[in-house]
Amino acid sequence: QVQLVESGGGLVQAGGSLRLACAASGRTLSDYATGWFRQAPGKEREFVSVISSSGGSTHYADSIKGRFTISRDNPKNTVYLEMNSLKPEDTAVYYCAAALSINPWKLARPSEYDYWGQGTQVAVSS
Repeated sequence: QVQLVESGGGLVQAGGSLRLACAASGRTLSDYATGWFRQAPGKEREFVSVISSSGGSTHYADSIKGRFTISRDNPKNTVYLEMNSLKPEDTAVYYCAAALSINPWKLARPSEYDYWGQGTQVAVSS
């Protein structure tokens, strides 16, 4: 079992930046591919980004490509999501998720992930 806790959310003006962190306990996060998803009110949970267990491979949703950067610090058992040039449409609850084994053709599907954090709210004002 791995427990995930997100932090770093908050209220920011459009064009601003935030850095989210996903800290793991229970097991080493370096065993898992780790992703970020988000869910806005009334919408389905959507894929944002994922990083491989080694950190050597990353993938991004088109909507955030070039603005967000995912990274991991395995000694700290933490994955980060650096978010720049934030837009009001980025407003959502952001969740991190971990997958022990992931199908690269399905990495955007929430069902591929084994463990989830409780989420952190990001609000971007216009």
